[in-house]
Amino acid sequence: MADTDSLSPDERVPPTWTEPIARHASRPIGGPLGEHAAVGRHWFWTPLRVGLLLALVALALGWFGKAACIQQFSNPPSCAANDKACQQQQRLELDWRANRPYVAMCYSDVVPLYSAEKLHEGGFPYQVHWTEEQKDHNGLTIKGRDGKPLTYDRYMEYPVLTGLFQWANAKITDLWMAVSDEGWLPGALPVAVYFNISALWLALAWLVTVWAVAMSAGRRKWDVVLVAASPLVMVHAFTNFDTLATAFAATGLLAWARRKPVLAGVLLGLGAAAKLYPLFILGPLLVLCLRAGKMRAWTMAAGAAAVTWLAVNLPIALAFPRGWWEFFHRNSIRAADPDSLYNVVAHFSGWLGFDGNLGSTQPPPTPSWLNAVSIVLFLACCAGIALIALSAPVRPRVAQLCFLVVSAFLITNKVWSPQYSLWLVPLAVLAIPRWKPLLGWMLIDALVWVPRMMFYLGEDKKGLPPDWFLGTVVLRDLAVIALCVAVIREIYRPATDKVRQLGDDDPCGGFLDSAPDRFVINPRRRNRSSADAAPTGTPTGAG
Repeated sequence: MADTDSLSPDERVPPTWTEPIARHASRPIGGPLGEHAAVGRHWFWTPLRVGLLLALVALALGWFGKAACIQQFSNPPSCAANDKACQQQQRLELDWRANRPYVAMCYSDVVPLYSAEKLHEGGFPYQVHWTEEQKDHNGLTIKGRDGKPLTYDRYMEYPVLTGLFQWANAKITDLWMAVSDEGWLPGALPVAVYFNISALWLALAWLVTVWAVAMSAGRRKWDVVLVAASPLVMVHAFTNFDTLATAFAATGLLAWARRKPVLAGVLLGLGAAAKLYPLFILGPLLVLCLRAGKMRAWTMAAGAAAVTWLAVNLPIALAFPRGWWEFFHRNSIRAADPDSLYNVVAHFSGWLGFDGNLGSTQPPPTPSWLNAVSIVLFLACCAGIALIALSAPVRPRVAQLCFLVVSAFLITNKVWSPQYSLWLVPLAVLAIPRWKPLLGWMLIDALVWVPRMMFYLGEDKKGLPPDWFLGTVVLRDLAVIALCVAVIREIYRPATDKVRQLGDDDPCGGFLDSAPDRFVINPRRRNRSSADAAPTGTPTGAG
């Protein structure tokens, strides 16, 4: 792999030469880059800095999109005329009247979780618990024989690092409110302050993601603009806390690309402590290291990831075992998410699902068959991806397999929360840097948010029926599947891979980059297909 920190301007790939979208978009400013243009002489505007600037614009648009949900309104207090303290406390409320989160499409989990997870009360996550009524999968309260609602204890339902992130932001909010009471900082409702503080760190995490992708992209540095200005960032950067995980996953891949397996493992372990998916990256690395005979590097990365994950989780698990287990417990009892293919099939066919009607069973019903089927399907997809990796004529690139594995998880999983699509953005750009299909998928995926919000609004409030929402879910899934098919096609026809057309092997490969194979399934097929592989060496067409 070329040293991406020292690429000369003529080694970079101008997008106006390779991407029709960039070529057409450049016409208002003079058209595609000329063959004798002076490139790389500006003292400040490098591809990375352009990408970071675009990311700041996209994140600002994303914040404005969510800002309607932290608007405040004055509610006339029902206090005595001389009770100023009471009036001050009751004057401002969060303006969610008239179903604002859905009508304005500004909903963010960050806002309701501030009170739902009891962060506003100052307790420590995984230790603090509260009581809720048990609900069935139709959202109806489950009652006991005496007719009274059944209740159960609830705890923080996020992985440890994400839970501690929320708690730390709540503590910063408390400090902000204390200083603002003294007149040193502007005041607002604590939940609004909490959202803005959280959004600041989430935005920084996405900027780190953009930086890591740019550093991992090899000669195609300009592809980072697809990560920076993705429509999915504008819609979902602040919907939940997933940019934390994308930052750890992207920097973990960068560390692997720079042949630092221990650091890569530490970063992936931290990512798994925030969201589970960064751990999936170890799977593709295992298969590729097996093929290249680089198992020592993989063992170092996997060991570092395991130790890091344990170091973050073990103290909480030992101190508060019930609270720590809540994340796993809540995921086990969740039914098929509205965004899942299982729910799509059930809605349009009238199918009751693998577990039938769990309606009023308690305590709370567990879709055991659905859990088992989703796991088996995902493992089957992983086995198929491993077979592809070991039988392809040329060893696949790391990003290609990572994209396939994470896509398989989202498609087969019973839950596809809308912000999960952010996981795919960096991997997709590194795996298949074709601007037109990538932007098409991102736009479709981002637009699912509109019918989703209208679906949650409800038909009785002039919202949309579920058919519209589920129809767009199918379009999104088909778009992701189409990208997976394109990636597999390029794996078996490496001469069509835009990264390899430049003469590179695997910019994210690290120890795998240009390494000879040690274990291949069906080597005869590999030898017959080797003539179709793009040669490595001096890049052609770069400028």
